Amino acid sequence: MSKPVLELSGISKTFGAVRALDGVDFHVDEGEVVALLGDNGAGKSTLVKVIAGAHTADAGGVIAWDGTPVTIANPADAQRLGIATIYQDLALCDNLDIVGNLFLGSERLHFPGTLDEVEMERRAWELLDSLSVSIPDLRVPVSSLSGGQRQIIAIARSLLGQPRVVMLDEPTAALGVAQTAQVLDLIERLRDQGLGVVLISHNMADVRAVADRVSVLRLGRNAGDFSVADTSYEEIVAAITGAADNPVSRRSNRTDQGSMATEDQR
Repeated sequence: MSKPVLELSGISKTFGAVRALDGVDFHVDEGEVVALLGDNGAGKSTLVKVIAGAHTADAGGVIAWDGTPVTIANPADAQRLGIATIYQDLALCDNLDIVGNLFLGSERLHFPGTLDEVEMERRAWELLDSLSVSIPDLRVPVSSLSGGQRQIIAIARSLLGQPRVVMLDEPTAALGVAQTAQVLDLIERLRDQGLGVVLISHNMADVRAVADRVSVLRLGRNAGDFSVADTSYEEIVAAITGAADNPVSRRSNRTDQGSMATEDQR
């Protein structure tokens, strides 16, 4: 059975008079994709930044790694534990090639001052092959890649540190259908390799395609934790909006009533 790699209990975060998170619980298991959903201002970004070490949670909450309480005071703490975060801007250098981007900040050296280009390229091919990613030339500038390929390179770079939890912030935003499929395939491969994946997305189709579980935040608090396989689209939307009466449920009701009327006429 899978077990929680990362578990947060009673996490709160205030910014002056604003309480962005109020006693939030959250966990991700090994080999699981968890979608973190919520409307704008729900607290998703704040929670991700607490996990990534960009924000420090208020006193009183507990963060556990493999069941042991830990402190995440900065991004270095998160990286040492094995948490990788890929933000929406990707932080890639357009003027560098793929190998240069993958190893930026963690270059391999023959000896001080001399890059081991052969070893970095060999390791890059090995990494991308393990993810079933096909890119013909690793020496092309990242600026020449498609949006989907850039997203894949950003994810691959995060894996060089051998993380156990990967957080993806809107990874398919502004991508076309084919590029979105590439990224979703990669997310599934991360899960198959036993990583815990946290997916922040507004795209319900993507969520339902790859997520095992959905955790919903509303106004900085937990609003529901659902198995994707056992929960309807309408139930998730109701948790996000805080109301059962919303456009999605109304459309669904109209469709159901129309189907019933058709059956009655038969």
